Amino acid sequence: MSTATTTPMQAADLPAPAPIHQLHHFAYRAKDAEETRRFYEDILGLPLYHIIQSDHVPSTGEFCPYTHIFFRLQDGSFIAFFDLGDDVGAAPSPNTPPWVNHIAFRVSQVSDLEATMARLKAHGVDVIGITDHHIFKSIYFFDPNGIRLELTAQLADEFQMMQESTTAHARLNAWNARKSQWRAERANGQAVAALKPPPSVRPDFNRTTFS
Repeated sequence: MSTATTTPMQAADLPAPAPIHQLHHFAYRAKDAEETRRFYEDILGLPLYHIIQSDHVPSTGEFCPYTHIFFRLQDGSFIAFFDLGDDVGAAPSPNTPPWVNHIAFRVSQVSDLEATMARLKAHGVDVIGITDHHIFKSIYFFDPNGIRLELTAQLADEFQMMQESTTAHARLNAWNARKSQWRAERANGQAVAALKPPPSVRPDFNRTTFS
């Protein structure tokens, strides 16, 4: 094993970050490709747009036959799935509540949430919502693979969201400071409960301006 060390490049010597325009795709394991297609294409209306099939994984070279399917969103991005041909779905994370990891799709207006909720319920899908997050409203449900999905309709306009962005770093820094103190107390045997955020975590918007 080599013992040579390298000196990290200085920030000034690094190229600028490449502009990242949008999400290209999010990929997840599917228990069954056709079951997944029916849900995303027939119920949610996302067209099956692309499919890749192979016996070997291009990035690693390992043998693992798969069918990789892509469903297209209106902005040209995709949600994608791997069917590994064994009728096995992805196992949930043992240390993470099921509501934490999720994918959120944006729709145009609250009436779109209502319409989608009606379609989902007609197909026997349990739906939570409509939930008011002040700057947007959402519905929540699970796909056939156990993935939690959110559909959200934005209420705040771009100016209001820009106002929110001006305080984001300060609020995160305050959280980081509280977490550092919590870690120190925990190391000394003082902190036993989970760290809590400040009482108010909502953007300071006037909700009466939302329609």
